[in-house]
Amino acid sequence: MKVIIATIKSWNMEYAKELQRQQKGIHTIRIFTKKEELTYNNVHEFDPDYIFLPHWSYYIPEEITERWECVVFHMTDLPYGRGGSPLQNLIVRGHKDTKISAIRVTAQLDGGPVYMKKPLSLEGTAQEIFIRCANVVFHEMIPCFLQEKRNAVPQSGEAVVFKRRKPEDSEIKGDMELSTIYNYIRMLDAEGYPRAYIDYGEYRLQFEEAKFDNCGEWLEAKVRFQKKG
Repeated sequence: MKVIIATIKSWNMEYAKELQRQQKGIHTIRIFTKKEELTYNNVHEFDPDYIFLPHWSYYIPEEITERWECVVFHMTDLPYGRGGSPLQNLIVRGHKDTKISAIRVTAQLDGGPVYMKKPLSLEGTAQEIFIRCANVVFHEMIPCFLQEKRNAVPQSGEAVVFKRRKPEDSEIKGDMELSTIYNYIRMLDAEGYPRAYIDYGEYRLQFEEAKFDNCGEWLEAKVRFQKKG
């Protein structure tokens, strides 16, 4: 079997390279890490059985999705949670766990048929959750595709659509509970994400590495002061 893995996050790249080494001589795996690599000509030349897209943030040309099976791994129990910023939207809604849905890419955003789902805990920082998700995707889900051809079934149930969160949605407000502040900090504490913040005069205070004391009475976090603008 021939597959392409397209991803832009460092943790997924490491897992992809590990899988490539493990499958050498069994399956042929090509890894794309740049937007410019996922072109019709490159895909046509390789002609994969699957294109796996863990944490791929770019538009995938229709000429590719219509001809080859493109699989995304969405961090919600679809059709609940279609749309942007799934991890952050789950945490602000109070979810403690979720499911990773492997679905085929179609013209409808996150609306494609489902190949499989796997459970995922939402404990810890965003970085920890993303790494945990990658572990499930590369050690449990992709190997299932490599073992045998998978059939996808249409999504069932009422769709709930998430709105993509913007950096300004992550401002910490003075009337927030400590638990809410903790969730705001941890859900953005990952590579490439704008941190939760407080504006103070001409400075923006950005937070990470939040933790509660044992009794949950106070919260500490690392803060960076940076001039706005």
